[in-house]
Amino acid sequence: MASVLHPSVAVTGNLASGTSASDLLQSSSNGVSGVPLRALGRARLGMSKREFVISAKVRKVKKHDYPWPDNADENVKGGVLSHLSPFKPLKEKPKPITLDFEKPLMDLQKKIIDVQKMANETGLDFTEQIISLENKYQQALKDLYTHLTPIQRVNIARHPNRPTCLDHIFNITEKFVELHGDRGGYDDPAIITGLGTINGRSYMFIGQQKGRNTKENIMRNFGMPTPHGYRKALRMMYYADHHGFPIVTFIDTPGAYADLKSEELGQGEAIAHNLRTMFGLKVPIVSIVMGEGGSGGALAIGCCNKMLMLENAVFYVASPEACAAILWKTAKASPKAAEKLKITATELTKLQISDGIVPEPLGGAHADPYWTSQQIKAAIVESMDELLKMDTEELLKHRMLKYRKLGGFQEGIPQDPIKKAHMKKKTEPSIPRPGNLELEGEVEKLKEQILKAKKSSAAPPELGMNEMIDKLKNEIDYEYSEAAKSLGLSDKLLMLQEEFAKARNSKDQKIQPVLLDKMQKLKDEFNQKLRTAPNYKSLEIKLDMLKEVSTAKSISEKNKEASPLQLEIQKKYKDILDQPDIKQKIEAMKAEIQNAGASGVEDLDQELKEKIGKVKKDIELELADALEPLGLHVKKVPVPVKAKVDELNKDSIKIIEDVISSSSELKRKIELLKIEAAIAGKIPSTESKNKIQALEQEIKQGVEKAISSSALKEKFEQLKAEIAQAVESSEGNDGSLISGSTPEINYEANRSYS
Repeated sequence: MASVLHPSVAVTGNLASGTSASDLLQSSSNGVSGVPLRALGRARLGMSKREFVISAKVRKVKKHDYPWPDNADENVKGGVLSHLSPFKPLKEKPKPITLDFEKPLMDLQKKIIDVQKMANETGLDFTEQIISLENKYQQALKDLYTHLTPIQRVNIARHPNRPTCLDHIFNITEKFVELHGDRGGYDDPAIITGLGTINGRSYMFIGQQKGRNTKENIMRNFGMPTPHGYRKALRMMYYADHHGFPIVTFIDTPGAYADLKSEELGQGEAIAHNLRTMFGLKVPIVSIVMGEGGSGGALAIGCCNKMLMLENAVFYVASPEACAAILWKTAKASPKAAEKLKITATELTKLQISDGIVPEPLGGAHADPYWTSQQIKAAIVESMDELLKMDTEELLKHRMLKYRKLGGFQEGIPQDPIKKAHMKKKTEPSIPRPGNLELEGEVEKLKEQILKAKKSSAAPPELGMNEMIDKLKNEIDYEYSEAAKSLGLSDKLLMLQEEFAKARNSKDQKIQPVLLDKMQKLKDEFNQKLRTAPNYKSLEIKLDMLKEVSTAKSISEKNKEASPLQLEIQKKYKDILDQPDIKQKIEAMKAEIQNAGASGVEDLDQELKEKIGKVKKDIELELADALEPLGLHVKKVPVPVKAKVDELNKDSIKIIEDVISSSSELKRKIELLKIEAAIAGKIPSTESKNKIQALEQEIKQGVEKAISSSALKEKFEQLKAEIAQAVESSEGNDGSLISGSTPEINYEANRSYS
C-alpha cells in the first residue's frame, strides 16, 4: 500500500521554497519509480486537490568543543596526544600586577620609560641616562628580592601570574598526556594527573592546578581539591606503583576545599587514605612546592622521599591570616604571624622539612617561567637519579626516616611565666642538705682565707663570701619553711603570698593597710612560736654564721670603696713608717719597752713615756709634711673632744631608734621597703627601683625631722665651739689627727631599716 503523508508531519531539514517536499521524494513501495507522491495520492485515494504546508523546526544546540583540531600537527611539542589537553596558551598576555612592596621599583621603571619616550620624541641621545637608571633598577630589584620578609614571600607565592602546575609540566616534559577521572564518576579539575617523559624516562605527574585568569580559577576551584581530586590522585598513585613509574607531585593550594558537600563526601577520609598509601608506595616520590602549600590539602600529595621548594614558596599548617586571627584577634597581624610560623623555604630547610631550595629569577617565578621550569627539571632529575639507586626496602625506610627525624628539643630556655603557671610542676629530686658541722667547717675555712688575705694585704675572696652567703640564705629559707610547717602556719603564709601577689599586680601602687596588718600579725605569731619549733637551734646556728660572713663582706666592701684621698693618706703613712730612721726609732722603742718588762701603759716610767711621745710627734710631723702637697692641713684635737663627738653620735642613734619605734607610719614604710627590696632581688626592675627610692626618700625625710630637735642642735653647736677652741689651743698637746676644723657627725647612723 502506498504511503500517505499526513499534513501534521514535520520534516527536519533545509527545504526549497519553490518545490514541496512530497515532489522531491520518490516512493518505491509499489514498484513505481520517479512518480510524484502527489499524483499517486490523487489516483489511489480519490482526494480533491489540497495545498499541503510542511514546516521544519531547527533546534539550536551548543557545539561541543573537542580539543582535537581538524588539522592536528603530529610534530607538536609534547607529542600528538597533547592535542587532547584542554590547557592551551592564553590568547591574551596576562596583565602585569604590582605587589605593594614592589611599588618603589615601578617609580624607577616609569622614569626609564619617560626618558626613552623623550629620546624617541626629541631624537637626542639619552643612552647613558637610560643605562644608569636601568642599573639602579636592577640593583634595587636585587636588594629587594634578597631581603624579602616572610609575608612578602607569601604574597609572591600567591601572585596571580605565577606559573601553574601544567605550565611547568609542559615546559619540562618531551611528551605528556593528561589522565582523568577517579573511577567513581567524577573528575576534579583542581587536581591534574598524567604521564610524561623527562630525558626519555617516564614519570607520573600529579599536581594541584590553579587558574591563570578568573574564568579558569572558577573552573579549577582556585586550586582547592575536593575528595574526588584526591581519589583521582590515589588511583594514579596505584597505577604508577603497579607499572613502576616514579611519581612527581606539584603542590600549590591554599588548602583542601572545605564546603559542606566535600565534608559529606569524606574529605578527611580521602586525605588520610592518601597519607597512608603514599608511605607504602614502592616507587620514588619527589614533591615540588611551587606556590603555597596549605595544611592537609598539600600534605595529601606531599608524603615524599624528597621535598623541594621554590625560593619564594611557602608551606604552612595555617595561613598567616588565620593564625593572626586566632592568636591576635586580627588579620592585620599576619606579618608577625608569618614570621613566627617559619613557613619560608629557608626556614623549612633549616628545620629539615624541606630537602632543598629551587632558585627563582629576580622578581619571582612569573618574571621568567621557562627558566624556573628548567631549574625544577634539573632538581627533579638530580633527585630521581639518587632515589632510583635505592632498592624498595631502602626507599621505604628513607621515606619513613624523613618524617621520623622532624622536630627537636631545646633545653635551658626560660619559660613564659603565663605558660609556666599552667604547666605540670616538675618534681625535683631531693638533694641531701649539708649539716651544721659541714657548714661550720666551710665558714672556718673562709675565715682563714680572709685572715691570710688581710696579712698579705691582698683582696679578700669575694667570690667565696658571696657563694657562702647565698648558700646560708638558702639553708635559712629552708629552715624557716620547715619551722612554718611544724608550727602549722604554712597555709596562712601561702594565702598571704597570693593576696600580696594580687595586690602587686593591681593598678593601685600602694599596698593596702589591711594586708600590711595581716602580714604583721602573721610575723608576730611566727616570731612568738619560733622558739618552740624543733629546728630552732639549727636555724639559730645558721643565722649566726650568716651574720659573721655578712659582717666580713661589709667590712671588705667598705675597704674597697674607700675614697682615693683615704688611700693616698694610707700610702703616705706607710711610706713614713718604712723610712729607715723612723723604722730604727720604732724598733729601739719596742726593745726598751720589752726590757722594761711593762705589761701596760700604766707600768711605763715617765722617761719612757716622754720618749714614746717624742717618737709619735716625729711621725706626726713627717705625716703633716707629706700631706701638705695634697692640700691637707693637719691639726691636733684633744682626745676628750673626740669622745664628745662619739657621744653625740650615740645620742643621734638613740633618738632615731626612739622615733622609729614610736612612729607607726615610719615602721610601716620600713616594712614596705624591706618587702620591696626582697622582691626586687639582686637585679631590680625600673619599677622596683623607683618604688625603693621613693620609700627611702620618705623615710629620710621623717628621720631628718626627728633628728633636728632643739636639744640635739644645742649639743651640736656647743661641740662645734669646743672643737674650734681646742684646735686653736692644742698645739703641742697629745691628741688624734683629724682633717679640718669640725668632726663629721653621723646623721644617718641607723640604716638598719634599709
